[in-house]
Amino acid sequence: MQISWKLRIAAAQREVWTGSQLRRLLAERAGLEMSSASVSALFTRQPSQLKLTTLAALCTALQCTPNDLFDLDTTPVEQPAGLSPVKAAAAGQAQTARGRSMPPL
Repeated sequence: MQISWKLRIAAAQREVWTGSQLRRLLAERAGLEMSSASVSALFTRQPSQLKLTTLAALCTALQCTPNDLFDLDTTPVEQPAGLSPVKAAAAGQAQTARGRSMPPL
């Protein structure tokens, strides 16, 4: 699954060009006070997680919907031949665990 963050495009379509403009709109229209650094981070890179209240505030401030803020590609990820989805997930977890030093039991 691929997610493309489009906040900057959605803002530009509404003539919001800077983080400070967006920050002001968030406060005025949605009642959300965010730091300049937080707004800048949302403007410049895709967040790894986003609170639903922040998403709702962004939509309120920009008068848009979540569909305007990101694209979601739900194309299924291909699994290696012979692995069931459960085994593939277990194999992915095993690879992650191998890279970490685990405390002795």
